[in-house]
Amino acid sequence: MPPHAASYYTASAGPVPHRAALAGSVECDVCVVGGGIAGCSAALHLAERGFSVVLLEQHRIGWGASGRSGGQALPGIASGQAKLQRLIGRTAARAVWDVSVEGLTLMRGLIARHRIDCDWVEGSMLTAVKPRHDRELRQELDELQEKLEYRSVRYMPREEVQATLGTRRYLGALHDSNGGHLHPLNYTLGLAAAAERAGVRLHEDTRALGFTSARVRTPGGEVRARHLVLCGNVYLGDAAPALASKIMAVGTHIIATEPLGRDRARELIVNNAAVSDMNWVLDYFRRSADHRLLFGGRVSYSGLGSFEAPGATRARMLKVFPQLADVRVEYSWGGHVDITLNRAPHFGRLLPTVYFLQGFSGHGIALAGIAGKLAAEAIAGQAERFDVFARIPHQDFPGGAILRRPALVLAMLYYRLRDLL
Repeated sequence: MPPHAASYYTASAGPVPHRAALAGSVECDVCVVGGGIAGCSAALHLAERGFSVVLLEQHRIGWGASGRSGGQALPGIASGQAKLQRLIGRTAARAVWDVSVEGLTLMRGLIARHRIDCDWVEGSMLTAVKPRHDRELRQELDELQEKLEYRSVRYMPREEVQATLGTRRYLGALHDSNGGHLHPLNYTLGLAAAAERAGVRLHEDTRALGFTSARVRTPGGEVRARHLVLCGNVYLGDAAPALASKIMAVGTHIIATEPLGRDRARELIVNNAAVSDMNWVLDYFRRSADHRLLFGGRVSYSGLGSFEAPGATRARMLKVFPQLADVRVEYSWGGHVDITLNRAPHFGRLLPTVYFLQGFSGHGIALAGIAGKLAAEAIAGQAERFDVFARIPHQDFPGGAILRRPALVLAMLYYRLRDLL
């Protein structure tokens, strides 16, 4: 059975039980494919509604992005509200926003109700690197407070930002007391444990090879179910080619320093917020519970060498915090984020009884949890909120199976150049 990534999260994870691979034929009401946040949340909410559920995970629970991400929990979606309004209209876009905010409330509720020990810390900051960003932040503040009635966010001027972060890189920021950060692997493992206590049967080391409306084939058996929920994202691959064409795996990289000690870590981020900047190839960082700095920002669209970037990521960290030049990097790991062409989440049905959740585009910590709840609602007959997301139009990445990634690399050059302006 493949281990989890050799990450700081793996080294600091709580109990990681092994679940046996599926052997033979089983029956249930709902089969969930994928053991990340979305799949575990869907399974948990379905079980709480009285459905019998089997969850299949190809590797280990939390093996993918859910267990190795930056751990930042934020409202909204990656595409932004303006683009979403153009896609589905103002009313539906507002409904998507409201669901994303509810996702944060749900996440905190799940942590408390199921006593998930995942180092949850409130507070996030979106920072401006250049004057253009600062102007955009002020516009964003007006949109959030006045049009979306989101009151937990405020503007931080340059002086306050520089008193809060141990760097002179940023010109301003938006602080959101409703956002925050957590240990993503422990959170995912906690959701899985809660689902298991609710009666879900979990099987690891079990790849879904293919499916029909009522059957999932695996190497060691099959699951016969009345409904399916596909939450495998980029790892579904040829098991669901219609979904694979709508998303692309983007490589990202994170490093964790050696423990800095309480005082030195606090000097970097006084308020202990999750921080990210506004560049397209963004930097994101936060403090860990044991006083390390976790820093991400290396992105690869090529699919080549995306996980061998500790030196480049450390260089980006030192550009923000040059005072860490003497600090050793103790952990370095990578992973894949699934993105859609329009950066909006991709939910829907392949068949009347086959649901899917994918395309979180870097906003999965909070959104994936509420997505699992929406899928459970839809299967239970309350599909209104799920169907708002299903209305978002999605196109295949251009170029077909061979040229789609080179086409993406060329398109991203524009945004990389824009970061320099």
